[in-house]
This record gives sequence, structure tokens and C-alpha cells, in this order.
Amino acid sequence: MGSIKKEILIGIAVSLFATACGFFLYTQYVVESDPSLTLQKIFEGGLLGTVIAIAAIPNLFVFFVFLKKKQDYRARGVLIATIGIAISTFILKFI
Repeated sequence: MGSIKKEILIGIAVSLFATACGFFLYTQYVVESDPSLTLQKIFEGGLLGTVIAIAAIPNLFVFFVFLKKKQDYRARGVLIATIGIAISTFILKFI
């Protein structure tokens, strides 16, 4: 049973890392301005939820890689983390 929890936690960690990488890529390359200015505009404009939702797109690729490799529990962890990100995006959107 401990092995299953470990695999799910690995999937969650990989998903959060992929989302962080997506956020970094968005702030560095999609928005062509100073990174600190970009973050300030995101917070001032109330766009944090939207940007996090866009940053979670790499989770789709990670999910399918885990499924292709028959690592179902890691894929389940990615799905759990993505649902958590979706819920937090929903909360940020309406606060």
C-alpha cells in the first residue's frame, strides 16, 4: 500500500513541477517584459487564476506520458494535482 501512495505523490510532485515550469515559461517568453513587472501586472489585474490555468497545460502531456508508460498511479497523482489547481483557479477567479 505504501508503494501506491508513493507513486501518487510522485505524480503530484511532477504535476506541480510541470505547472511551475509552465508558469515560468509564460512569464518569461509569452509576455515580453521584465519578469517582476509581469508578476506585478498579473497580481494587479487579478489574472493569477487565469495564468495558473494556462500554466497547468503541461500537465496534459505529463499525464499522457505516464499513461503510455503504464504508470497509472503516477497519472492519478497528476490528475489529483490538476483538479486541485482547477479548484484553486476557480477560487482565485471569484475572490
